[in-house]
Amino acid sequence: MMFRNRVRITLILCTLAMAMSGCAQRADASVTLLLEEPYGKLGFFTATGHAAVYLSGVCAESPTVLRPCKGGEDGIVLSRYDGVGKYDWVAIPLIPYLYAVEDSDAIPLFADVKMVAVLRDRYRRTRLEQIAPDAKGGEAPGGNWYELVGSSYDRTIYGFELETTTQQDEAFIQKYNALQNRSHFRTVSSNCADFAKNVVNFYYPKAVHRSLVADVGITTPKQLAKMMVKFSAHHPELQFSRLVIPQVPGSMARSSAVHGVVESFFKSKKYIVPSAVVSPIFAGCVAAVYVGTGTGRFDPARDARIFNAAHERETPLGPEDRRAYQRELANFMAQDATEASGKNVAKSWERLQSQAFTEFDDLGRPVLMLRVGEQRVSVGASESNVLSTGAPRKFVRELLEARLQAELQRGRSPKVSELDVARDWMLLQQTINHDGSQLSAQMTQRSFEVMPAGATRFHGNRP
Repeated sequence: MMFRNRVRITLILCTLAMAMSGCAQRADASVTLLLEEPYGKLGFFTATGHAAVYLSGVCAESPTVLRPCKGGEDGIVLSRYDGVGKYDWVAIPLIPYLYAVEDSDAIPLFADVKMVAVLRDRYRRTRLEQIAPDAKGGEAPGGNWYELVGSSYDRTIYGFELETTTQQDEAFIQKYNALQNRSHFRTVSSNCADFAKNVVNFYYPKAVHRSLVADVGITTPKQLAKMMVKFSAHHPELQFSRLVIPQVPGSMARSSAVHGVVESFFKSKKYIVPSAVVSPIFAGCVAAVYVGTGTGRFDPARDARIFNAAHERETPLGPEDRRAYQRELANFMAQDATEASGKNVAKSWERLQSQAFTEFDDLGRPVLMLRVGEQRVSVGASESNVLSTGAPRKFVRELLEARLQAELQRGRSPKVSELDVARDWMLLQQTINHDGSQLSAQMTQRSFEVMPAGATRFHGNRP
């Protein structure tokens, strides 16, 4: 009897050890489908957006050679673009892929086309000469290489994340390093979403697939996202999360909602209206497919948390808090005697920034060089240097007010988290001199103790 009990206890302990070992293997790695909103007006298929895959346990020896990540590394984004060095896929570290900088401290607070072009070309010259070498005369080359870095300046991105194991990552690295990395991009049959589908299905076979009805057989990013959500519901044992990476505030055009193929046709007046005139039956069939497949009801932002460069997943700012902050910002600007830009400070700052040019401080963080009369004024452009360049507080204040205005605008998707907007508000407070500003003291207290009227308390601080 005693022997049997010992055997039973040994079996139980072994089972627990195996279970704990399995859990440990899944600790930190993940595969995340990135659903990226469309931007620009380049044609019908641009409404479907772009798909890429973020692998947190896989890193890059070079843009075309994969390896396991070391401690403290962030992983890479794998994506397929047409006309990028004749490669089928390119691997870019996460922060450069999103923001075109290597350090999160260098992410600009408010970006325009000129600044983004400088950031992208600077990273290209440092890390992507193999992929996109200089053109004649040392200038930046043409082609789509620019889409490999700084994606968050162009569009909002949604993530659908599933946990993975070390063994899965190692098998993936071995396979993709052995494959011939030569482009065979085709818009209909071998596009960015087809590549993302293959990567996700490598980790979880048959997890995602194209839709023959909703997308007429073309693989689209939105269809893959729907399948990821459905797959996670059927596999509750796997950790699954949804996130949104907001488009960086700035004067660059905002991205638009992502659609499937039939959905794009149905929601585009230039396509559906002539079709309804020529063939009402055809238009009716399109409407039936749109309604029947439910593609339009899928909201990629549902239950998503805000991603930031510190890899935290934070609560989006709620509508009541947003309105409260808007009122406080308006009051702040109205009572600030030095503020001359009126209600739309973002437009005022856009005009000022468009006349500036971008340089970098000793730590590689962007600095805006403004010409004021006969003088040149440097204004720190990132969170970490915006208060440290010695620029006149008027310009610093206008930059921060422009960012807050952009963050607090209502939109389709979450634009900012509770903690990020509190951080930006605190930076704005620090632009007011401490030698007699009752306004600053009052607003700081309201922001970080009880919050604006109608808002909830914040717990904890961002560095």
